[in-house]
Amino acid sequence: MSAFETLRIANTSLGAHQTWLDALAGNIANANTVRSTDDEAFRAKFVILDPRTDGGVDVTGVALSDPEGRMVHDPDHPLADAEGYVRAPDLDMASQMTELIAAQRGYQASVQVTKHAQDTYGAALQIGKG
Repeated sequence: MSAFETLRIANTSLGAHQTWLDALAGNIANANTVRSTDDEAFRAKFVILDPRTDGGVDVTGVALSDPEGRMVHDPDHPLADAEGYVRAPDLDMASQMTELIAAQRGYQASVQVTKHAQDTYGAALQIGKG
């Protein structure tokens, strides 16, 4: 595999991991967002990735969580309905944090692959100069 092919594949991975990290950041930031029971809950984003035939990866879509969310009893909240409920996102913070670690590590690995391919290409250019 050439350095250019490696760079191209690593670039698709960097983009996919960045999209995944952005979605996770939004989900985590809104994990405690509550709305009135008349509104939809915050809808978490889940990135859909598919492998490419050339070894890369594509973001093929973003799925959204259930707009129903979950009902939380919080009668002191200003958005609470007559029964004291508000609508919260149905998000599991533990799984979001686990995915965040996986996405960060994948991004870091792609950066290392990119750096290695650039170093290899640079060394080949130096050999050509001599």
